[in-house]
Amino acid sequence: MTKEKYRTERDGLGTRRLPADVYWGIHTLRAVENFPITGQAISSNGDLVWALAAVKCAAARTNHVLGLLGSREAAAIETACQEIMDGKWREQFVVDVIQGGAGTSTNMNANEVIANRALEILGYDKGDYEHLHPNDHVNLSQSTNDVYPTAANIATIVAAGRLLDAMGSLAEGFAAKGVEFASILKVGRTQLQDAVPMTLGQEFGGHGVTLNEDRQRLSEALVLLHEVNLGATAIGTGLNAPIGYARRVVDTLVEVTGLPLEGAENLVEATQDVGAFVHLSGVLKRAAVKVSKICNDLRLLSSGPRAGLGEIRLPPMQAGSSIMPGKVNPVIPEVVNQVAYEVIGNDVTITMAAEAGQLQLNAFEPIIVHSLTKSISHLAVACRVLRERCVDGITANVEHLERSVADSIGLVTALSPRIGYYAATKIATDAELTGRRVADLVLESGLLTAAELADLLQPAKMANIVAFPPPETQSRD
Repeated sequence: MTKEKYRTERDGLGTRRLPADVYWGIHTLRAVENFPITGQAISSNGDLVWALAAVKCAAARTNHVLGLLGSREAAAIETACQEIMDGKWREQFVVDVIQGGAGTSTNMNANEVIANRALEILGYDKGDYEHLHPNDHVNLSQSTNDVYPTAANIATIVAAGRLLDAMGSLAEGFAAKGVEFASILKVGRTQLQDAVPMTLGQEFGGHGVTLNEDRQRLSEALVLLHEVNLGATAIGTGLNAPIGYARRVVDTLVEVTGLPLEGAENLVEATQDVGAFVHLSGVLKRAAVKVSKICNDLRLLSSGPRAGLGEIRLPPMQAGSSIMPGKVNPVIPEVVNQVAYEVIGNDVTITMAAEAGQLQLNAFEPIIVHSLTKSISHLAVACRVLRERCVDGITANVEHLERSVADSIGLVTALSPRIGYYAATKIATDAELTGRRVADLVLESGLLTAAELADLLQPAKMANIVAFPPPETQSRD
């Protein structure tokens, strides 16, 4: 049996042995021991790892231009960072996603991985920090307090792009159903009671509109995240960074990431403020609430198949019961509902963590970032699943809908302007008491002729379709 090889590293607390082949170092080792919270490492957040490497790359390039970092060291660091951005070494980011220290452990994990990979590139052994050091070289002109928030902003922007795409796809799915169902009449409901006729297309088209509105709100919220505090160092004063570094490093970061980032005007304020995350979380909650409400509607409209509303049929995805043969449940809307509840809970966590910041720094950004990451990623997947495994396969129960409209007492509302509110009320009451149809009672009463009644009960007039643009274009924005 081969004896495991180790290397020894030193920090301010003493020395520790580490496996010789790992790229992380003593700071990371202590963090792993200190924070066994979730069992989920930061390697699970690929966007954050990518963003950390981008920040370190921009810093190294800027430090070299300003004469603080030699050519060989800068090139090795940049190469190591590019490898990480290309997807290599991600498994070396081992610190738990929830940690004390305002993200210092995450920053040091990145510093150590980049330093040890750069040492290899230069021909040295891992841990030979006298040639290239995690703090003195990789972290040069930086602090966790500007690196971590900047990386968090970038990672969130990238992740949210996927959510925007997923929401757009879901909105398109509902808009397509709006067109498909444009001529199918149904009874609209308020307070779960019969109201007036509408089309199924109007109902589904409306869902597409509301999702597109929330996409717009999300895009607006992301604009705030393009302002970063890189160059602030510890508390926003830029201590230990050369004059001109803050502006130059952000310009370089724009080149590295391709994102239109801007340096904050007041770095002291930007270092302590997490308001952009709070705002974004609120928008995510709004979107989650709306998606969940839509799923509630889908479950109600498909309830049955015999004893519920039964207006639409969701595509059957799996057996619904271990005891009731043939039962099929609305499992896709149900799972999306649960994602929405998680997003709402994450918003509470983010709110409390933001409020808990003191003085020049918020120490709780790790839980903010972790909560935002879950909300964004889970909601994006939920939107895609909802469209692909539910919305696209929805069909209308046309015969049932036609009977419901014909039997609806709500038809009398369409007649009220012609026969008067009092007469319409009497017709509605009689219909409810006798179980007869509104149209038959109106004809018997002589209030309208058959031709007049037929004209007023045209589907287009009852649903007031002419007053609305097509479902896919209608928007309040």
